[in-house]
Amino acid sequence: MGEASREIMRQARRQVPEWSTPQVNEALAHQHEAGREHQEIVLVDVREKHEWNEGHIPGAVHVPRGYLELQVEEAVPDKDKTLVLYCAGGVRSLMAGATLQQMGYKNVVSMAGGFGAWKGNGYPFVQPRTLSEAQAKRYSRHLLVPEVGEEGQFKLLDSRVLLIGAGGLGSPAAYYLAAAGVGTIGIIDADVVDDSNLQRQILHNTQRIGQYKAESARETIEALNPDVKVITHIERLDESNVARIIADYDVILDGTDNFPTRYLLNDAALIANKPVVHGSVFRFEGQLTVFKPYEGPCYRCLYPEPPPMALAPSCAEAGVLGVLPGIIGILQATETIKLLLGIGDPLVGRMMTYDALAGEFNELRLFRDPKCAACGENGHPEGLPTYADVCALPA
Repeated sequence: MGEASREIMRQARRQVPEWSTPQVNEALAHQHEAGREHQEIVLVDVREKHEWNEGHIPGAVHVPRGYLELQVEEAVPDKDKTLVLYCAGGVRSLMAGATLQQMGYKNVVSMAGGFGAWKGNGYPFVQPRTLSEAQAKRYSRHLLVPEVGEEGQFKLLDSRVLLIGAGGLGSPAAYYLAAAGVGTIGIIDADVVDDSNLQRQILHNTQRIGQYKAESARETIEALNPDVKVITHIERLDESNVARIIADYDVILDGTDNFPTRYLLNDAALIANKPVVHGSVFRFEGQLTVFKPYEGPCYRCLYPEPPPMALAPSCAEAGVLGVLPGIIGILQATETIKLLLGIGDPLVGRMMTYDALAGEFNELRLFRDPKCAACGENGHPEGLPTYADVCALPA
């Protein structure tokens, strides 16, 4: 260190008070005892990311010295708080303290000896979970989004999403959820790939005609992202298995095209308190909503009974523009990620509709029915009819 640098350090020490690690530990202990409403001390780690990942003091805010001027006001907006800064050995924190004083922070302290002294005294520290180098590169664009970031990416990697069907809606939804890093994707589908599926069901290909859709989907997803575990359920959803299958998942994505399964899923999701991201398509029109138990309406609030069979054709009977399920399925994936991360305004109590020919999106407000047989004040979702004998079923 040259003479100029030593003078800068002497000046910083004259400006910025220093606390020993026992003083910092005692102050933090008193604050913890005082409770959340008396949080006057903010611990700020000014080391680089790789140092933080090797271990840091519990409860610290990470603002690297190189980004201090750009990030500290967002991390600690209250300039009257006492900021206790620390680095590896107590030098960078002194320099950072002088800078923060110039920025208007009134009570800035540097921890003498830094994180090295903290560890040396046997005080607690944590080693954060970190993404691997390959994951950091794969999800780099997520890490740049403040609403996602590393913490959000870990949430996605820890999340479990069940897709009801690996068809027109389930295909694009599963593909993008897997790309986003949703760690476990369950797929229930007992059908096999048919050549008529390939106009819209992008998880499958010509070589897999005759293969179970769930297995075909697993192969595609695993080739896309090795972080994702795919659980296949090669069976049809019914009263005997619905509770067991949905139990272990955080969000259910409904890609069915028949009323009996929708009613069955609605009632089971209410009982298990699982949100359902619902989508449906018909020729050039699609719709999307989120059924979140007891926060918005359920499926039976909208459709207490199914329409007549002639008015409820399946895709196999009525046809659908191949790209339309892609649009609605991707929107379903978007709503699913919002629910998993707890961000934004999910489509609870709202239905989005899309008219492909007109190129128009519209939104309808939906309301819970207090007399709903499933979720109303006196509702009982157990044992309600699913109308399997009157609804149009897929061919």
